[in-house]
Amino acid sequence: MTTTTIDGHTVHVNEEGFLTDPSEWDEDLAKSLAAQIGIDLTDEHWKAIRFLREDYAAQGETATLRRISTVGGIPTKQLFVLFPQKPAKKLAYVAGLPKPHGCV
Repeated sequence: MTTTTIDGHTVHVNEEGFLTDPSEWDEDLAKSLAAQIGIDLTDEHWKAIRFLREDYAAQGETATLRRISTVGGIPTKQLFVLFPQKPAKKLAYVAGLPKPHGCV
């Protein structure tokens, strides 16, 4: 397990840069992570991030796009607008959670 510092936050990450300890995450860190991948967070982004973190706490794993859409109520097309190209991977990254199973 590697540690890195992002805007003054020392966090544990895996080889792909995903946080390995979700408790190290906070909203300021999310803003920094989003900026690193070119995303400016809006209220819609925060709705998706909060859903993903709450669902992770309840389920013990990072939700897939289908679950975010059906349970979280955020249409898949909107997730692609908010987190272009690889929404599940980018959303998990910004939310400080492991990459969802099945993501490449």
